Amino acid sequence: MHGILPLWKEKGYTSHDCVSKARGMLKTRKIGHTGTLDPDVEGVLPLCVGKATKIVPFLTDTEKVYEAVITLGSSTETEDASGDVVDQKPVVDEIPASEIQSVLKSFIGEITQVPPMYSAVKVKGKRLYQYAREGIEVDRPERKVTIKTIELLDRPFPVKDERQSVPIRVVCSKGTYIRTLCVDIGRELGFPAHMSALIRTQTGAIRKKDCLTFEQVQHYVDLERQEELLLPLSKGLEHMSSFQVSEQDKQAILHGQVLPKPKEVTAPEFSVICNHEVIAMYQVHPTKPNKIKPIRVF
Repeated sequence: MHGILPLWKEKGYTSHDCVSKARGMLKTRKIGHTGTLDPDVEGVLPLCVGKATKIVPFLTDTEKVYEAVITLGSSTETEDASGDVVDQKPVVDEIPASEIQSVLKSFIGEITQVPPMYSAVKVKGKRLYQYAREGIEVDRPERKVTIKTIELLDRPFPVKDERQSVPIRVVCSKGTYIRTLCVDIGRELGFPAHMSALIRTQTGAIRKKDCLTFEQVQHYVDLERQEELLLPLSKGLEHMSSFQVSEQDKQAILHGQVLPKPKEVTAPEFSVICNHEVIAMYQVHPTKPNKIKPIRVF
């Protein structure tokens, strides 16, 4: 089996849990996921099966789309609803949508984030969440991420129990911490805040409507039609440039040969397609700009 399983991850599973469960259901060890989702988060989690595992880095490096809820009035140690409250400031009067929209617009573009202590980022060979569980605060490396769009999904909820919740939709680059974004937006609005809900609705070209739950996957497995579940490799690479080759040139590509750079190639990395099938990933040669060389061959 080779292809992309467009899984809809349900709450309660880690991304690793999903990989383990899919391995058992599809009876193959060669499966990799394309971007971690916390257990409390649901959403699009493409799993690469068989030779599709070779495109994991390229699919991980895509834009993501999220729907989140920011709750203003309290912040937590984990920046989401699972953590203990560490700061509070009551929201007495409802914040107007116009004011929220103005703040949201200020986050569009390249921004700097500091990863939360409860995250998998490594510092000195140790995960940040391991330090956090030991009560140790460490300096965290800043990272640049890009917010392509951010908007209100609906009108902000009315104030309730001195809290106000704000539903947002975010299109962003890989590596963006939506929890941290929610906290930073709250700070700009003058309140401690945390992320109270999160759904990932898209990874690259794979959307919610393309996805299947484990229950649906099991149905296909029971019918011995599991291969029908898999999307082609090309679906996971739609965000990248591609170059078409003939059957005559196919063997040279499959043997990983360094080739003259075609005039049509303008991107630094691209997929190579023959008869509608992705057969390799190539790049412009780093030291010979008039040549192309393989990154992955399928």
